[in-house]
Amino acid sequence: MNTKKIFIMTIAAFGALSVVSCVGGAKKLACPDETVPYIVETTETVVPADSVNGFPEYTILEKTQVDLSAFSKDADGAIVLFCGKSLYGWRGYNKDAVPSRWVIDEAEGAIKFSGSGTGEGQQGDGGDLIFAHKFKNFEFSIDWKVSKGANSGILYLAQEIKNQPIYISSPESQVLDNENHPDAKLGIDGNRKSSSLYDMIPAKPQNAKPFGEWNTTKIMVYKGTVVHYQNGANVLEYHLWTQQWTEMLQASKFSKDKWPLAFTLLNNVGGENHEGYIGLQDHGDDVWYRNIKIKILE
Repeated sequence: MNTKKIFIMTIAAFGALSVVSCVGGAKKLACPDETVPYIVETTETVVPADSVNGFPEYTILEKTQVDLSAFSKDADGAIVLFCGKSLYGWRGYNKDAVPSRWVIDEAEGAIKFSGSGTGEGQQGDGGDLIFAHKFKNFEFSIDWKVSKGANSGILYLAQEIKNQPIYISSPESQVLDNENHPDAKLGIDGNRKSSSLYDMIPAKPQNAKPFGEWNTTKIMVYKGTVVHYQNGANVLEYHLWTQQWTEMLQASKFSKDKWPLAFTLLNNVGGENHEGYIGLQDHGDDVWYRNIKIKILE
């Protein structure tokens, strides 16, 4: 593999530590200390093509991670990743800044994606959003709501693969208007409805609230065991890096025959260190996220 450093870019903003009071049910959260500079340095690692497994050459991007000491913790020790006022620590997947379609909706105390109406045909001012730090064992929690007929997703343990979508290396907890988006009727046994492990395991019970109402998703990852919770209910559990995981991939759209590169990357979710980014998907529709926190599990 060939590795090279290609550029450095500063994307830090500066300001004082503050506390905001958000409306609409969002909690009072401390904002990050933006005087801690966040400088992005990018390294590219080229992985050669593998004719045996059938995947082409691809490039892994490694970018400097944001310093978690700039972020406050809540009373339970969870790190507050979004305070309702600042996108410090967030950037676009495969990018060095936040795409302009991701904005702060202060009235909701939320990150909002302003939809383009293009589905997965992401435009230059859009793209997926990630928090710029890799996590390994954790409990991640987030509130979300969607517009009518909207689709999005919460991705975790993601790697940055140049010129590839985020979900090529990352499991996805589906975010969906189950009643109005056709994806809810596709897949098998409801495995594309909200909080399902997309295209693999359905979320049961399916207790999502309708579009325009807030839902809460929690995702626990601990030494390969993954649990999805939706609105307080445990809706699915599975185990990474096992024969069960490989068989689920093979039965999905990410099978070795259909998408060999995705199959290879997802079989090794989290890469060598079994860690990766949290991501929010641009699927072309209006969606809101708030109360975004993560508790690191040792």
